[in-house]
Amino acid sequence: MKDTQPIQRILVVGPSWIGDTVLAQPLFKLLHAHHAGLALDVLAPRWTLPLLGRMTEVRRAIESPFGHGDLQLGARRRLGRELAAGGYDQAIILPNTFKSALTPFFAGIRIRTGYIGEFRHWLLNDARHLDKERLPQIAQRYAALGLPRGAELKPPLPTLSLRVDEAARRALLDRLGLDRTRPVAVLCPGAEFGPAKRWPARYFAELTQGLAAHGCAVWLVGSQGDRQAGAEIGLAAGGVCRNLCGDTTLTEAIDLLASSSLVVSNDSGLMHVAAALGRPLIALYGSSSPAFTPPLSSRAQILKLDLPCSPCFQRECPLGHFNCMMQLTPDRVLAAVDFDRIQSP
Repeated sequence: MKDTQPIQRILVVGPSWIGDTVLAQPLFKLLHAHHAGLALDVLAPRWTLPLLGRMTEVRRAIESPFGHGDLQLGARRRLGRELAAGGYDQAIILPNTFKSALTPFFAGIRIRTGYIGEFRHWLLNDARHLDKERLPQIAQRYAALGLPRGAELKPPLPTLSLRVDEAARRALLDRLGLDRTRPVAVLCPGAEFGPAKRWPARYFAELTQGLAAHGCAVWLVGSQGDRQAGAEIGLAAGGVCRNLCGDTTLTEAIDLLASSSLVVSNDSGLMHVAAALGRPLIALYGSSSPAFTPPLSSRAQILKLDLPCSPCFQRECPLGHFNCMMQLTPDRVLAAVDFDRIQSP
């Protein structure tokens, strides 16, 4: 598609996952680099809005009211008509679903860019074919949509960065009464996709004891869904950590990660947040693959076993043994920690 009119306003239809939202930031940065004075808005699920609010590239994060699987054709048409008032020159649709392309179509946005998928070709007038071999990483796939058709995405991707409000961060630490006299290790035991991505709770407990023995304060950070795992880890670790799972908003979790000297995490949204904050990070991979969703940080260290059965990309281990995580033992993870470089925040 050829279009010579200048691009001044872009609406991005964002992903549904926290981690994928982080991985969309290189696209946002590329768009600003290619379009001077750009106004960039993102239409996204409610739970990702606090994260988008920490990205300086995003002018406005707009809540998408639709749940997973909801068509709600009339509601999408009404939202499209509301968004038409924004005068957007281009919409970039990151999800590959039919539903995600409806609202920009109803908004009458003159350029509607996205990958072909789910019989939605007629909703896009800048439909792209995805070459998965040329663009193996999801961040690369997103970023390529910000380039003109046929343009080559050249490495490296723009560096991730999230804004941190230092006054709010210090106030949060004071309110929670958290220890700041020692280096802080934040452990993230959750992974929303499913149990196959979660390192065993008892392994996190053993790691907690090892980190505490080396003089670290250990905080467990996660969502409400991780509360039980956090309690199990705290009990097995003998109370040498602070379980904050379910006690913080995403905004507060970002500030806790920003206060860390080390983060150890499953392949999860918080892992990508830690990478975007530039924190020293150990990322644990089992059923998923860093070839697809790596932490985009030079300070990240990836631990994985490369078993014949992994990555399987399943929510639960299809073979029942969970060896990709069971054989990644706590001693291996503890050995990967560079205690000489850990400093207090």
